[in-house]
Amino acid sequence: MPMVVARALTEGGDARITLDGAGANAYGCPPRPDPALVALGSSTASVISGPAFEAAQALCTRLAAHPGAHAEEVARLRRTLLPLSGADTVPGTEVVLAASGTDLHLFATQLAASAPGVPVQAVMAEVSETGSGVPAALATRHFATGTCQGHAVPRGAPITAQSPCEPIAVVLRHPDGRPRSADDVDADFTAGVEQVLGAGRRCLLVLTDLTKTGLLAPTPACAARLRKRHGERLEVLVDACQFRLAPASLADYLAQDWMVAITGSKFVTGPAFCGALLLPPALARRCWRRSLETLRLYTARSHWPAHWPAADALDDRHNPGLLLRWQAALVELQRFRAVPEPLADRFFQHWGRAVAERLRGDTTFEALPVAPLDGVRGGRWAGGRWDRHQTVFPFVVHRRLSGGRRVPLTPAQTVALHRALAEADPASAGAGRFQLGQPVACGARDGQPVSALRLCASARTVVDATRSLQGRAEAVAQAMAALDKVGWWVRRMG
Repeated sequence: MPMVVARALTEGGDARITLDGAGANAYGCPPRPDPALVALGSSTASVISGPAFEAAQALCTRLAAHPGAHAEEVARLRRTLLPLSGADTVPGTEVVLAASGTDLHLFATQLAASAPGVPVQAVMAEVSETGSGVPAALATRHFATGTCQGHAVPRGAPITAQSPCEPIAVVLRHPDGRPRSADDVDADFTAGVEQVLGAGRRCLLVLTDLTKTGLLAPTPACAARLRKRHGERLEVLVDACQFRLAPASLADYLAQDWMVAITGSKFVTGPAFCGALLLPPALARRCWRRSLETLRLYTARSHWPAHWPAADALDDRHNPGLLLRWQAALVELQRFRAVPEPLADRFFQHWGRAVAERLRGDTTFEALPVAPLDGVRGGRWAGGRWDRHQTVFPFVVHRRLSGGRRVPLTPAQTVALHRALAEADPASAGAGRFQLGQPVACGARDGQPVSALRLCASARTVVDATRSLQGRAEAVAQAMAALDKVGWWVRRMG
């Protein structure tokens, strides 16, 4: 059965979760637990934990014994996710399941279309801060060479006969990696929305909470002003695929009548490729009869609410891989929600302070600034929740030249370093193996492109740290050991 489960966890997605020759997916994760690997890369993906794998295996056993129970299990999953996410505090919220965050952007674009022949154009954060396939999905293009339903498709080709509307992208950071001011970013989002609506199109505004490097853009206040000004000509999608949100913060977004996209594979640390689109009640009532024909290759009937007549046009082709991945993610989310919020809040504050001080105090690292999230200008509406703390710490790595001058690693060197951190090397300090967030482009230094690695706290980090009195110190020690290994490899590069 373990082999069957491991194989199933890699199915029902696209090429990004297909295993390579080393037995890992595109994010460097095998489909089995790897207890020796310290998971600090939840801004990208995490290797599955032992308890999560056991939960997936138990579900796989149930499905094998009762093959007709797939739809019931999907419905159970949907019911379980509502209270765990905080969406149950907005009664009437609907849940749509999807294989990935990219799929969720495609779904949101179709739900934002109110009438045939009226194009939808999105305004989004720059692609380096979101995902390479997101612009294609928002333009209703095939974003990969295969779909989660097992169909081969021509990557980049339009999904419908209607000419694609390419999204307008807003730059979030200066060329040197510093965040642009919230006012300037909001102004660019506002200009993009006005441009789309002025051209007679409908607009999908994508509010990203959070980006790959931990930014929130545009501000919720800006999105609320635009929605009030333009009404239902403008729909808002909160891209919360990182899912670094307290339940009350997620409910705040739903209460604005905004769609919220989440995944169980980033902060929650479930296996890659398990997403959900949360639809607030008023929006769900607007959309439940809208045609879903465009999505036939990307979704199934059981992934939509049972009472939606529009979903009857979809095939009811089961996706057990998606179901197993979400089951694994729910285990992680349940464990995290069992931790009292004040305890999680104190942990993130303590862990984040230690990481920030280390990055500032070591010339090997150049910490990439991240704007505050605690309810001040540019943050969310309310502070005082655990999600006010920074949990993604991006940093550029520098090496010393023979003359003593320090220069940042090239993108290729950063990729090589990221891979080396996850490998065992008896000669390295502590010989530990560490999984960090994959490199992300962050501007240039002296005209040369650079990339940042990301050290992340996750739901699993908190759960592990609260198991014992020494847990918090051990969690900090693991983060310091990861940075020690980065320094060791840089010195080895010479």
